Amino acid sequence: MDTEQKIKDLAAILHAHAPLLIAYSGGIDSSVLAALSREVLGTRGIQCVLLIGPELSERAYHTAREIAEELSLPFTTVPAVPLSEEIRKENPATRCRLCKLGNYPVLEYERIRYGCRFIADGANASDLLENRPGIDAFTSCGVIHPYIMAGITKDDIREIARKKGYSFWNLPSSACLYSRIPYGEEITDEKLLMIEKGEDILNDYGFCQARVRHHGTIARIEVLPAEMAEVLRLREKIEEKFHTLGFCYVTLDLKGYRSGSMDETDIS
Repeated sequence: MDTEQKIKDLAAILHAHAPLLIAYSGGIDSSVLAALSREVLGTRGIQCVLLIGPELSERAYHTAREIAEELSLPFTTVPAVPLSEEIRKENPATRCRLCKLGNYPVLEYERIRYGCRFIADGANASDLLENRPGIDAFTSCGVIHPYIMAGITKDDIREIARKKGYSFWNLPSSACLYSRIPYGEEITDEKLLMIEKGEDILNDYGFCQARVRHHGTIARIEVLPAEMAEVLRLREKIEEKFHTLGFCYVTLDLKGYRSGSMDETDIS
């Protein structure tokens, strides 16, 4: 199915479920969904809600606000439900599911408050190929996934954004800061700040699609393979700055950036 047909199918899905409360993050997926929903349904047909918590970086927050202003999106922020001390300490493999279930009531309250029929998120068909327990969690609560329903992939989303002329068409993929810490290792505010500041350093050097994975005293940097040479060229500067954040060792992951690398446990 070509992209144009998928867009038509998506528009029909949006109409059928409007008005919509969109779980908005400011990432490429939810931003394009919000933009298309506003185009199809108008400003009265949607309400975008951004959950604010320690898992959202300051840079991501400002990007989300800028995109919302650019598109004139109906937009509001609400505090996310913090993870319990037990979950932060254990950081189980089900963390994403538990986080989604914990935050669903917040979105549901906003859905009712704004008179929306459904909550929609930016989960897409490509996400189904990865370990995404949060999608199942939201589905069980009645949240809809318009991209999945229309068979739209990550590549489709970026292509749609490019064709539509959205300024953020090449916006890097985003994920919450919790995903940078291995399962079983405690989540702390100190670790989250180290990760956020480390990624800010890489972003400031021009590495837009970059991740800093926190492994105790080790920072594992992921960038696109084509940008690895530039990391090595800047290695002394990067290492020095990462040391000031509290990392003893700074490493470059030779497999490069990929979503969900913390789920890779089988090396056989």
